[in-house]
Formats: sequence, C-alpha cells, structure tokens
Amino acid sequence: MAIVTIIGAGMMGSALAFPARENGNEVRLVGTHLDREIIETSKKTGRHPKFNKDFPAGVKYYQIEEVDEAIKGSDMIIGGVSSFGVDWFGDEILPRIPDEIPVLSVTKGLWDTPEGKLLTYPDVWQKKLDELGKKLVLNAIGGPCTSYELVAHDQTEVAFCGKNMEILRKLKSIMATDYYHISLSTDVTGIESAVALKNGYALAIALTIGLNQKEFGLDSELHFNSQAAIFGQSLKEMTRLLAYQGAATLENITVGGGDLYVTVYGGRTRLVGILLGRGLNIDEAKAELNGVTLESLVVAVRVARAVKVAAKNGVLDVKDFPLLMHVDEILTDKKAVNIPWETFTFEV
Repeated sequence: MAIVTIIGAGMMGSALAFPARENGNEVRLVGTHLDREIIETSKKTGRHPKFNKDFPAGVKYYQIEEVDEAIKGSDMIIGGVSSFGVDWFGDEILPRIPDEIPVLSVTKGLWDTPEGKLLTYPDVWQKKLDELGKKLVLNAIGGPCTSYELVAHDQTEVAFCGKNMEILRKLKSIMATDYYHISLSTDVTGIESAVALKNGYALAIALTIGLNQKEFGLDSELHFNSQAAIFGQSLKEMTRLLAYQGAATLENITVGGGDLYVTVYGGRTRLVGILLGRGLNIDEAKAELNGVTLESLVVAVRVARAVKVAAKNGVLDVKDFPLLMHVDEILTDKKAVNIPWETFTFEV
C-alpha cells in the first residue's frame, strides 16, 4: 500500500482519488484555499459536490492548513490545481515537499516567453526548484480524460510523463486499474504540449456547433461536416506546433488528438465555443457561463502570441496557423466568428 496525497480538490484532482483508493492505497485529499467548502462537504457526505458518486470508503480529507501533515510520509504527491494555480503551487506547495517524494501534476497548459518559446508547466516549476536547490522529481499526466467519466469508471487511457522511467513505472503501479490505463513517456515537452495545444482548437471546433445552431435553430440536428473539417485542420496545426517544440512524434500527436476529441464533446471549452459561434463576443460568453473557469482561452492566446513572435524571428509563418490566428482574433480582438475555410485547402 502506498500513501497518495492529492493537493487540489477540483474535479480532476478529486477524480484521481478513485483509482488511487480502489487500488488499496491510503488517499489524502487536500483542498486549496479555494476548496474549503468542497472539503467540508466531502467530510460530511463522502462525496464531492460536483460528483454523483461517493468517494471510495477511507479517503481522508484535509484543509490547506493541514497540508504539511498530509504530505508527511507520502509516497507520491498529485498536484490537482488548475492552470490559474500554477504560481501558487510552485511557490507555496513544491517547496514543502521532501525531495524523495515524486510529484505528478494534472495541470495542463503552456507558458509563452518574450522570445516566442512555449514552456510546459513542469518547465516553469523546475526553474523555481533550481533556484531553491531542490531535487524534486516532477511528472505529469496527459491524455483524454474527463473527471466525471473517470469517476464513472469509463475506460480511460492516459500518459504519465517524466524524466525517469523507473519512477514513472512506480507511479503507474500505484494508480493503474482495470479502467484507468497508463502509457509512459520520457518526452515531457511532447506530452504536455500536445494536451495543452488542443484547448484552443477544441474551442474552434465548437464554434461550428454554434454557427449551425445560429443558422438552423437551437434544436436542429447536429452537423458534422464542418466539425470534421476543423478537426482535421486542428490536427495539422497542432502537429506543426509540436514540431516547433521538437516533439512531433506519433505518440504525442495521438495523445493530443485523443484529448482534442474528448474536449470537443464535453466540458466548458465546448460551451464557450458554441456561444461564440451563436454570435456572442467573448465577454458576453463569459458572462453567460457565470464565472466558469476557462483555461482553454488562456492557452490559445499564449500560443498565438508565441507564434507571432516566432514568425517575426523568421522561425514560423503565421500563414501555417490560420485557425489559431482566427481563434486569437475572436478572443483578443473580440472579432466575430468568420472561419477562414478556404485557407485550410491544399494541393499536393
């Protein structure tokens, strides 16, 4: 039996308590300062307020002030914060973790630099650790997985990535179940870039759903030609961006493609894309969703910004990313949706 401490009681962090506990491990779920009500509710009812299924018996719950107690004796730490908590996790949590305890992050996203580079969150955290002289081993989870389907035990395949394959195999042995299947990769940049890049493109695909609803009515049947066309263009641009990251391998492309698929068919990114396609601007769409966290918007803008800088430096060409550039126009300049279909065509 291992001791698994999850820090961050959002939906994905909490969902990972299911395979971890069902494997016979001790599971400690720690809420951030934003998760107080979640932890209190879970203590009282044994259920996350957004799940329709009880936590496995024996999960232990901690408020953030008890984080040091929860970390003590752990065999692994799962970082369950959203991308908006990256700095907080790096500044407040990673320094508390003993170097011998491996960290596994569920946080997806990329950070752009003034030079037009794209950094994964493990890259960002590693710089902080280097400054502190800490030797923590950082790992991350990528791949298509929605929290509520993981809780429901729907068959799921993800990828754990990190620099040390032996540690990755240990983490897999703790977490893998008959419904939670885990591939392993030492290409952290590739896996983490792939699953972050899909966010803006999932929003782009959802635009077509809103456009069709606008033209044919909210209750009209779904139209798949336009979704498929954007899906294909998305994979093309994602592959080019992975090549820019030096990571355009078949494994990374398929992980990103799978994550793109599942994001289109569920979740917050789909909702905002539909609203934009119906004709709302980004401010109106955000207001309609009443404060829902939209990490996908942040990633799309950051990646577009990096592409523009790289293009000025002669490394990339913005003409190779017409879909990303249009998403950026919608989000940054609040332009109306006008998908540049003809720019997607090619001759070979």
